[in-house]
Amino acid sequence: MKTTYFIPLLGFVVPTAIIGYGFVIPNSCIAGWNAQSVGFATTILGACATYWAGIGLVLRDRRSEEKGHAPT
Repeated sequence: MKTTYFIPLLGFVVPTAIIGYGFVIPNSCIAGWNAQSVGFATTILGACATYWAGIGLVLRDRRSEEKGHAPT
């Protein structure tokens, strides 16, 4: 995997974290470190895991096509 594959992910994670933890959560009723802010963090981490898995699947399909196998 190339590090450049993760630039779009950073384009999502960085603004989401800045807006969420910098503006939205501090000015809401869920301010502070609690279940809601932890849930927001796990949502961001889940998006990262999903993106990583998707990149891995695409790369695996490309390798199998290069070897002459049809993707499944």
